[in-house]
Amino acid sequence: MKKLFLIIGAPGSGKTTDASIIAKKHANSIVHYSTGDMLREEVASGSELGATIESYISKGALVPLEIIVNTIVSAIKNAPVDTILIDGYPRSVEQMSAFDELVSKEDAIELAAVIEVRVSEATAKERILGRAADAKPGEERSDDSVEVFFDRMKIYTDPLAEIQAFYTTKALLHVIDGERTLEPIVEDMEAFILSK
Repeated sequence: MKKLFLIIGAPGSGKTTDASIIAKKHANSIVHYSTGDMLREEVASGSELGATIESYISKGALVPLEIIVNTIVSAIKNAPVDTILIDGYPRSVEQMSAFDELVSKEDAIELAAVIEVRVSEATAKERILGRAADAKPGEERSDDSVEVFFDRMKIYTDPLAEIQAFYTTKALLHVIDGERTLEPIVEDMEAFILSK
């Protein structure tokens, strides 16, 4: 049985960093996938699917549901260990519903919790624009700019209340304060995941 933890948070909340630190520390039992990384890898591969994905990512738009759900499910099924952290998903009510439906049919996958790394918009913006300023030539991400930040923030916040309500009803939502420094956030998240 694969135990799945979905990690959501605003752009710049640190969710990918938090999850990757925990997975590195427990490499024999926990694996981490970022939906963004999975999609960017597909883009980098130069495939036709990658070109389609890039056309959405470069605009800061959502990649179509079917592409994301299929990418995630194949990653879960092929995961080398049984505890899986996936960050950056779900980003819309449609993604959430499609995934919920899919997981309910899968005997081999259990959604253990949805962890929300909560930060204010001001913190998120400061971190994202700081990341853009610190990037070395060639390391810039096409989605780190003020205009794209506000688009991404709106995409994140618009469905958020509904996503929170859905997982709260299922007693799956766990909120972590993302305003702090890295260490206490990672410790909290790690302790919670290990408790499950």
